Amino acid sequence: MSLNLAGLQKRRVFAALASSWLATGLSLAGQAASAQTTGIVGLRQVAGASAQNQPSGPVYAGVPRLDNGVDRAQLSFALSAPVHATSFVLAAPDRIVVELPQVVFAGPTGEASHGKVRHRHEPTLKLGGMVTSYRFGLFEPGKSRIVIDLAGQARIVRAETVADANGIHLIVALAKTERGAFIAEARRDPQAAERDTPTAPIPQAVASSALPIVVIDPGHGGIDSGAMVRGLVEKNIVFAFARELAGKLRNSGRYKVIMTRDSDVFVALGDRVKIARDAGASLFVSIHADTVSDAAEVSGATVYTCSEHASDAEAARTAEKENQSDAAAGVESKDDNNGVSDILFDLTRQETRTYSRVFARTLVNYWQVAARLNKNPERFAGFRVLKAPDVPSVLIELGYLSNAADGTSLGSATWRDTTTGKVAAAIDAFFTAKGVLPEKDATTAQSGALLDPLPTATLK
Repeated sequence: MSLNLAGLQKRRVFAALASSWLATGLSLAGQAASAQTTGIVGLRQVAGASAQNQPSGPVYAGVPRLDNGVDRAQLSFALSAPVHATSFVLAAPDRIVVELPQVVFAGPTGEASHGKVRHRHEPTLKLGGMVTSYRFGLFEPGKSRIVIDLAGQARIVRAETVADANGIHLIVALAKTERGAFIAEARRDPQAAERDTPTAPIPQAVASSALPIVVIDPGHGGIDSGAMVRGLVEKNIVFAFARELAGKLRNSGRYKVIMTRDSDVFVALGDRVKIARDAGASLFVSIHADTVSDAAEVSGATVYTCSEHASDAEAARTAEKENQSDAAAGVESKDDNNGVSDILFDLTRQETRTYSRVFARTLVNYWQVAARLNKNPERFAGFRVLKAPDVPSVLIELGYLSNAADGTSLGSATWRDTTTGKVAAAIDAFFTAKGVLPEKDATTAQSGALLDPLPTATLK
């Protein structure tokens, strides 16, 4: 009973917030006229309660409202309590980022974009407006973010909490500015590197472990929801899959298993690779779920490996989309080119990619016994998350949220149990063939046996 009452109380809070938001009826022009414009693009706006006076309990945010003009725009949220907001700009792509203490947003966090609505509560964005899309959610424990994508350059007129007779609102008001001023502001931030590095703890493996270390990477997370179709949210689907797979591997006693994220938080692409390399991982498996808005008939799982040149246009599109994860969270992607190009490095990378392709083939053979595969299930492209030169790595697109049959499967506990079992069996076969599993745990090759012989070289 208490749980039901708590749920009812939360719904009433959100209803009250939405009602308060609707009651404001503030026009974009009126807000812009009352705003104080100071400084150039992206000047920090700190308003509302001070950091010392933040509420001790959770802060709730209602459904957002966007007024999207050509020269001015305003995004607002009704709040249950004041919050301290800071803001900055990022270029290429051009974005506005608003940082907040942890906020519980109404409904599923996500992204809205003009023409294609990805947040269930947001109306279609006005074509030709200043804002092309936005998203909001948890960036790391204790910190939330709002990221606003721009059609052109904008300065932040205000990013602050406003409390009046109509309630408490977070107001983010933007105005058009010159390109030169925008770029200058984007470059001047001396704390960018520190700010862009989430402080969520990075999991570590036991360095002395004699067992193979497998890193399972649930894609997206936190403010980066990934694909969203008909109530299905990629970050949640892949996290459930990754957690179940990790559980099966741990229960086998054959592996040390690390998850790149253990909750709904954002982890930068480079940090996911770093986790695997720092742990001395023997295998890295990144889990995703794709979508194709204009081809609902496309279905089935695909396994990707890394290559500078994509196997086909679809692989290139998928890699480009997945590589935008950092930008979606308002993070500047760091250059992952370490400048090493000697013969030993090249040989190690070639050997690693050979192992990656062998595991990809093994995984496809096991998967096809239990679930649908894409018509072209083995592909390759330049995925940033797969670029560790010394860790065999694959990215699994479990299926397409845009396909009705795949969507049903991806939300099924029975399907998840079956497919995670096949992935675990493929991992067993891979390490058994390499001869690195303890003898007492060695398994016999099953119906998904390797089609290609494994390389004889041994990776560290």
